[in-house]
Amino acid sequence: MTRSSSVESRLSGSDVDRAHSGGTNTPDSSVQSSPILPSKIPYSLPSPFFPPSLEAEDSNRQCPPLPPDFPAVPLNETPRVTAAADAQTPDNWLPRDPKLIRLTGKHPFNTEAYLTPLFDAGFLTPAHLHVVRNHGAVPKIAPGTAYADWTVRVHGLVQQEAEFSLRELAARFPVVTLPVTICCAGNRRKEQNVVRKSLGFNWGAGGVSTALWTGVYLADVLEYARPLRPRAKHVIFEGADDLPKGPYGTSQKLSWAADREKGMLIAWAMNGLALEPDHGFPVRLVVPGQIGGRMVKWLTRIEVAEAESSHYLHYWDNKVLPMQYTPEQARDTPALWYDPRYIITELNVNSAVARPAHAEVLDVPAAALADATQTYTVRGYAYAGGGRRINRVELSLDGGRTWALADIEYPEDRFRGAALAHAVYGTLDLTTRDTCFCWCFWALELPLGALAGADVLALRATDEGMHTQPRDMYLNATSMLNNWWFRVAVRRVRTAEGVRLTFEHPAVVGQEVEGWMERMKAEGRDILNPVFSDVPEEQARVPLQSAEKTEVVMTKPSVERKMAVEELKAQDKQKPWFVVHGEVYDGTAYLQDHPGGADSILLVAGEDATEDFMAIHSVDAKQKLAKYHIGTLSGSLSEPAPSTASSDDPTAPFLDPKVWKSVKLTNIERVNHDSLIYRFDLPHAEQPLGLPVGQHVFVRLRRKDTGEMVQRAYTPVSMQDVKGSIDFLIKLYLPTDEYPSGGKMTVGFHQLEVGDSLELKGPLGSFIWKGRGTALWKGVQHKVSEIGLVCGGSGITPILQVLRSILHDEEDTETRLWLLSANKTEHDILCRAELDALCAAHGASGRFRVHYTLSAGAPPAWTYSTGRVSESMLRAHLPAPGAGRLVLACGPPAMIDGALKAGLAQCGWDVPTQLVVF
Repeated sequence: MTRSSSVESRLSGSDVDRAHSGGTNTPDSSVQSSPILPSKIPYSLPSPFFPPSLEAEDSNRQCPPLPPDFPAVPLNETPRVTAAADAQTPDNWLPRDPKLIRLTGKHPFNTEAYLTPLFDAGFLTPAHLHVVRNHGAVPKIAPGTAYADWTVRVHGLVQQEAEFSLRELAARFPVVTLPVTICCAGNRRKEQNVVRKSLGFNWGAGGVSTALWTGVYLADVLEYARPLRPRAKHVIFEGADDLPKGPYGTSQKLSWAADREKGMLIAWAMNGLALEPDHGFPVRLVVPGQIGGRMVKWLTRIEVAEAESSHYLHYWDNKVLPMQYTPEQARDTPALWYDPRYIITELNVNSAVARPAHAEVLDVPAAALADATQTYTVRGYAYAGGGRRINRVELSLDGGRTWALADIEYPEDRFRGAALAHAVYGTLDLTTRDTCFCWCFWALELPLGALAGADVLALRATDEGMHTQPRDMYLNATSMLNNWWFRVAVRRVRTAEGVRLTFEHPAVVGQEVEGWMERMKAEGRDILNPVFSDVPEEQARVPLQSAEKTEVVMTKPSVERKMAVEELKAQDKQKPWFVVHGEVYDGTAYLQDHPGGADSILLVAGEDATEDFMAIHSVDAKQKLAKYHIGTLSGSLSEPAPSTASSDDPTAPFLDPKVWKSVKLTNIERVNHDSLIYRFDLPHAEQPLGLPVGQHVFVRLRRKDTGEMVQRAYTPVSMQDVKGSIDFLIKLYLPTDEYPSGGKMTVGFHQLEVGDSLELKGPLGSFIWKGRGTALWKGVQHKVSEIGLVCGGSGITPILQVLRSILHDEEDTETRLWLLSANKTEHDILCRAELDALCAAHGASGRFRVHYTLSAGAPPAWTYSTGRVSESMLRAHLPAPGAGRLVLACGPPAMIDGALKAGLAQCGWDVPTQLVVF
């Protein structure tokens, strides 16, 4: 089925000029990427515009690569041979992966991948593993003519009807790519079908996939057509499939469809290649954050209308009906299906365990049962709908009485660091987009003993709207959006060597071994209120998260090495060993991951760190310490030598890197809506602080509300030559509905009153500005002529310290400085008056340039940048890379790791040797 038309003949000349002013469309198969504006790079549809599965068998066309800091595109292993199951079906012309699980027999094609291979494939799913939901035969479309002849008609309540070919869509509107997770509303449906057969077929937990989708924003097309408001309320979409009761169609609210932030796309490519027929070739609708049933494939027309779609499956599918109706009652009550309250649009929050896999067997040796360092990492995925972000994933080993937080990885965030203009992907720019349209991955490392002592592993996720997976199943007639806790049964058998564990997922598809729900149902047990243990509740096992008073084992039972004090002292301080309660630990492997920074460990190299470690670390951190245990100290460490910089000497520097010293709060000055300067007095009015430029100090205080000792590193904003006091600029992160605890340290600061005290220790840090173009970094002296400075929010403090030192140095007239300051709003910019004054004084000579960027909106008269730090900003507002040049940076991890490092590398900087991160 093909269509042809010329939209140009129906447009005025000015419309044509405006639509094409962004650039040209050339069928160039070469891959191009550039930091320049997207409008200046030619875009070409995948060439040839042909599904890879329909190419010659010797073809091996792969997805166009992305820069290394972005998630990797998957390997295209689309088969070229028709599967035997399709031989006698209308889809006998289509090659398909025979390893996919067919959920509705041979035809129509509804499939998911086995969960473990799907998860192992990574963030972006290859086309051959991607979930497929077809209601009938796939339209047989001649690929060679689809590029120019297939058209999408836009009509209805619009001022300007049009009919676009793919060639015209790509030429007329900005081409964009978004990573989007597509999930069937029936994902995990089989769990409900085991309880009671519903109106839908079985899906396991693999009915979800993620890909890069390329096309044009639906909002741009609607803006061109100009809907006739206020009559126009809905946008209807129709596909080309031939079904008994008419083609598949559905609709969206016009207010959503016209909103670019919703990200709805008219898409023709998946992971940089033409869509496969099963995925909608030549063009489909992609609706981020909503169920797959809203994403019409083989798209033929878009109608703007007063009422929602009247397509049969728009009403008689994709509903969650009240649980009071059985499937039979629901089928016989048409009014239910036409009630707008029950329609499904956005996905709900959901998650699943991928490892351990269903039927996986794990042998745990007896020695490992009591060894906290012997662990197993549980892994899986989670997603939410409507652009909401998953903000916590929790696991329980005791039926939900206590929970542990898993680590969450959002590969989608790697796209937020820099925008990409590409000949195949068009514009891939998430730098200013706050919505999350993709799944995330989570992991939790569990001691084998805890895992072996559990009967069930329960999982739940929560999104940023505080929508949490429920404990109990919402049993409904369609079994859609099933998202009760994902439970994995743990079955134990004692062996001569220890314990053998076998894991059971709840209800799997495509596997011979049934899940625990089928097993328990056959045993006559209540699977809606499952009990996984025969042990009475009052004898339940110790929960995963024990109370603080529980004794924590911080040693490895297998470690028997005795270590002399001399051996401890002789150890390389850059590969630090330290002592806690007489036991020796090697902190080398944890330097990069330590939340308090590597300096926290380096500072206690060769010393007894018991006091500091026990005062500020949690039970989990204490348990983690066992991993780094290497021996027992055979002697005793002597008391540290008295500090030569005694606070009793008013002329000696106050700070000491080995000794905590008290300072008293004397003044609090508000800087803006959430930032204050706290001034603390040293013991003597004329006493120097003793802090080299570029160094910072440790600050510790005891929270007044919890009594908890908290500690972190800060760079003061005191002038370099000031005596008798120290100033800290603190951006407060106070409790909110989204983050009920707030920031541990800043809440502690907020509780301080004039007259209170806290303690300091320092200086510390790997960078020192020596003056007159000389820096000392990691013990190596560098001659520096130009410095790029990048800061985010309160990260201005170490940057300001270096700025002042250079620009106030009368003997340094050569060193040039470039500052890029990133903030959410104009009101968040800290120290701006001083920065602008320095720029006014030194900008004309070219010694100092400052540039600001705002990520959350800018005032009308704003003359600087908007958006997060990007490669283009770094090129424009930092010096070019070269000898004698460094970049100094301080900001949140998302800025440093997600944007700055990648952007600098793309600009040509040698990040390991030219980027200093405070």
